[in-house]
Amino acid sequence: MKDFRKNALAVFVGALALGVGLDAAAAVGADQANRLGNDLTPVGAEKAGNADGTIPAWTGGITQPPAGFRIGEFHIDPYAGDKVMFSITPQNWRQYADKLGEGQKAMFERYGTFRMDVYPTRRSASFPQRTYEYTKRNATQCRLVADGEGIENCAEGFPFPIPQNAHEVIWNHKLKYKGLSVLSYSNQAAPTPSGAYTLVRLREEVLGLYYKPGNTSENINNILLYFKQEVLGPARLAGQVLLVHETLNAAAAPRQAWIYNPGQRRVRRAPNVAYDNPGTASDGLRTNDMTDMFNGAMDRFDWKLVGKKEMYVPYNSYKATGRYAKVADLVKPNHLNPDHMRYELHRVWVVEATLKPGARHINSRRTFYLDEDSWQILMIDHYDGQGQIWRYSEAAAINYYEVPTFWTTKETHHDLKSGRYITGLLDNEDQPRDFGYQSTPANYSPQNLRASGVR
Repeated sequence: MKDFRKNALAVFVGALALGVGLDAAAAVGADQANRLGNDLTPVGAEKAGNADGTIPAWTGGITQPPAGFRIGEFHIDPYAGDKVMFSITPQNWRQYADKLGEGQKAMFERYGTFRMDVYPTRRSASFPQRTYEYTKRNATQCRLVADGEGIENCAEGFPFPIPQNAHEVIWNHKLKYKGLSVLSYSNQAAPTPSGAYTLVRLREEVLGLYYKPGNTSENINNILLYFKQEVLGPARLAGQVLLVHETLNAAAAPRQAWIYNPGQRRVRRAPNVAYDNPGTASDGLRTNDMTDMFNGAMDRFDWKLVGKKEMYVPYNSYKATGRYAKVADLVKPNHLNPDHMRYELHRVWVVEATLKPGARHINSRRTFYLDEDSWQILMIDHYDGQGQIWRYSEAAAINYYEVPTFWTTKETHHDLKSGRYITGLLDNEDQPRDFGYQSTPANYSPQNLRASGVR
């Protein structure tokens, strides 16, 4: 593992020393691509376990749903028999500090009730065979363009399974296979320090053109995906609809967004649905570019690939789903109920994003931690303008094994100054994500937006 990390960093540092630009840091050779499925997993993770035996080898992830699972139901925990190995608490966290992020350390310092129950590591992440096949093709063909703001010569799979810089790592997260068309109830709560909250019910649709068989980065008219969000409640917000056309190359054409306001009964453009502007009904606790942990243009930050690290991260969080918990079971003062959370030791890619001189954003720096087995961003440390830790984000993820894909089931963002947090994807009392939802691009035109808000 140490040799692999050393070699990966040597490639990256060598490229910088030679003055190689992002657009030139392109595909790897066939010899490197042939490592996929051999010493590397099909998506580029180290297949072997670690030297201590605390991280096992990847053996394919979950390839079959557990017995008794039916599509349309909340997911059965395939690891329900696992026992807590140990707990990290405000009293003992310093013993584990080398495997914790700064945001996690700040949580232990801020909240006497915060706890991380650590379970055996289960490398459950898996994706369709077609994703693996196209990922291997992408490895030798896909490349960055527009100073990292776009890609070309890519199709369906992860674009950069053997990444050479930070932009490529983040693109792997942005293009992670999540199904072609998905319906989610992404309800959110932003409790006060006392624990009081109003549940905001959000119905969201995503249609990802990049993942449709036969599509490539060149034939989707620069539309990566369509996103539609409808507010169902509370009554004072109900009927508002947001529509986003997310582009594949933000430099060629930035995302387009529109909002339908039921009070005005009109559709208007929403150019501010980007960067650090507040997200829908977020009480200022979540910015637009924090949705799905990170999305959108990367041009306001300088990005640096730090390398890999073993860390305790949220993983296989089935106990937080609707089969095992109601919303009130989860949403507690200061943080989600630790009894329903699960943490494991995994290898993660570490990426630093530092605000460019003259650029505007509420964060001066961010540190991203991405799961090597899925490229899902699992944690983020956010820093304020003075360089102090400000916010901590984490994505409690599961393998949606009917697809399969490894993706967030709860997304939580903590404001360590105000003592508040916002948590989303609270579908526990609605229905789980529907990966069989049928939709077409025609459903995502601004002209249809008004009809979506009137029910």
